[in-house]
Amino acid sequence: MSLREDLVPERTSMGRGIDVLSCVARLSASSAYGASVQDIARELQRDRSQISRTLAALAAERLVTRGPDGRYRLSWGWYAAAEQLVDRRLRSEGLTILDDLSATVGEACFLGVLAGDATVTVVESVPAAARMIGSWIGRGYPAFCSDAGQAVLWDASDDEIRGVFSRTEFRSTGPNAATSVDEFLTRLAEARARGYAIVAEEAEPGLYSVSAPVWDFRGEVIAGLQIVGERPRLEPRSAALGAACVDAARRLSMALGAAAARAG
Repeated sequence: MSLREDLVPERTSMGRGIDVLSCVARLSASSAYGASVQDIARELQRDRSQISRTLAALAAERLVTRGPDGRYRLSWGWYAAAEQLVDRRLRSEGLTILDDLSATVGEACFLGVLAGDATVTVVESVPAAARMIGSWIGRGYPAFCSDAGQAVLWDASDDEIRGVFSRTEFRSTGPNAATSVDEFLTRLAEARARGYAIVAEEAEPGLYSVSAPVWDFRGEVIAGLQIVGERPRLEPRSAALGAACVDAARRLSMALGAAAARAG
């Protein structure tokens, strides 16, 4: 069974659960009394009976609690479980969005997450035209020069980034890689102002990419979405590819509940 065939059946119920959890979190934050079925149904514009069934399932998993007043609040066990759900949906929804993006732009597309001072690819979509051999899934690359490095650290403070790279040796086979944390911070500031990152021959000679951050239900960056290819082919299309990358990252962010906190 392929990855897609394995994940499609659970996507609808999992997405519904995340939507309801995000709504409970949002409504509870604005009211100490929690959220009623009617509140949630109105907020999500869905049928009350569907919302009630979803809440019952979430309560059975101890993700939400129902008070004597019939209103729902997040349970303490929700946070760890929600992170697991988001990770699964990052991969399932991410695959669909990357497939659409790679088909549209004709280039290899990836999702990378931060692991220490490196980024690791968790989802990829590589069209035949990209002429890439092998898979990058599970492979790490130094974040200071990787295609996803700036995107995954998009919302980090300067001090947090200095902490990430506190033991990093800024050495790369790419001719244009940052040589210090200060240089990385300068490039990240330029990327934030632009709206997406450009990594030109930092990891390897001839390699070029654009990337954008993916946000989760907490309003935090959980991954970087990248379009990667050969510099002569991608560089003239930087603006168009950047816009497509940002839009794909926004759609994935919303699928992860980011609409409640930050929609990309």
